Amino acid sequence: MIETKTANRQSMYDTVMNQFHKTADIINLNPNIKKILGITNNEIIVHFPVKMDNGKVAVFTGYRVQHNNALGPYKGGLRYHPTVDVDAAKALAMWMTWKTSLAGLPYGGAKGGIQIDPRNYSDAELERITRRFTYALGENIGPEHDIPAPDVNTNTQTMAWIADTYMSTISTSERSQNQHVVTGKPVGSGGLEGRDRATGFGVFLTIKELVKSRGENLKGKTFIVQGFGNVGYWASKFLTEEGALLVSVQDAHATLYNAEGISVEDLFEHSSPRKGSIQGFTGAREIDPKHFFGLKCDILIPAALGNQITEENAYQIKAGIVAEGANGPTNPEGEKILLENGITIIPDILCNSGGVIGSYFEWLQNRNGELWELEEVMQKLEKKILQVFKKVQTEVAERETDWRTAAYIIAISRIETAYRQRGIFP
Repeated sequence: MIETKTANRQSMYDTVMNQFHKTADIINLNPNIKKILGITNNEIIVHFPVKMDNGKVAVFTGYRVQHNNALGPYKGGLRYHPTVDVDAAKALAMWMTWKTSLAGLPYGGAKGGIQIDPRNYSDAELERITRRFTYALGENIGPEHDIPAPDVNTNTQTMAWIADTYMSTISTSERSQNQHVVTGKPVGSGGLEGRDRATGFGVFLTIKELVKSRGENLKGKTFIVQGFGNVGYWASKFLTEEGALLVSVQDAHATLYNAEGISVEDLFEHSSPRKGSIQGFTGAREIDPKHFFGLKCDILIPAALGNQITEENAYQIKAGIVAEGANGPTNPEGEKILLENGITIIPDILCNSGGVIGSYFEWLQNRNGELWELEEVMQKLEKKILQVFKKVQTEVAERETDWRTAAYIIAISRIETAYRQRGIFP
């Protein structure tokens, strides 16, 4: 079952720092640049009151951590989840810095959110919470400074509320030039066609390319997915369309299994965004959650929260490929076991980078006053993801290392080059 313990949340920061220091040692990262990249630039905590439907006032805590902006404006999602805190946001912001750098985007990394379970609030309350959070953040976000996007338990509607609130706080003459303050907006409000499926498409495409590089294809391959939100759904949809078979899905409430295959569309319809759970689905039987990682399959996609694959369960995994749809789902001890067992890990900063690449396209579309059609977006997305995949693949071969190490080397080296070229103020 998906864990949300405090100890696990706190250790996400330890995981990302472990990965960073390991890479810094490999590439002999300049000590001064290592000091800069080892800390966050800004950690913003806001407390704000919101009137609830019953007339009472509740006070919420929101976070925005901005890690580094050497390559461009801060970029990263906002999540609404009980596990949101400063340590989690710091880890996720740092991963965003590496992810945008690896993808060759002109962005830095940020992350944040509100420590709530959105299922406990009405739509009207969520709108007021979101708008008040946006107002509390104030000038800490902006289209050329820090650009939020959807993440866990946030969506296009959330982004529309943020954009509208932000633009209500600036002068009328500036509003048309600030639509790109957030990405992941509804298509009718400046959003990008295809942004909804971009992250899941990236997960699918990196899996497809890895399998292809081994002289195989996806037809008949079995896969299991942890988390059936936006990423889990779209990755599953694309994989099954290529002939792969979804045999198990797990979320915080249930673990489903069907050796004959689970219908992606039927499960999606059952687990509507408002219900938010796969529990009670009749197209598969529920099994003990502790057996999920040990299920026989070709591909495992952790697409839920961080630190799910640890030293306590990694030895159970039978999949030959672990594709990290979530951010930081594998801790260093768990990763060591997977690699020793010959399992290939497609790291999060590569595997789920389709989302931020799609966000970059939306940002460009808004900035230039253009409208891109779905076919064009998907072509651009595929081209970009394949470029990044091949870079990492080449690094893996040349250094004879694992995929995460190769991806980190490319990402951190690019930022080091930027600092070397421009110098450090003053």
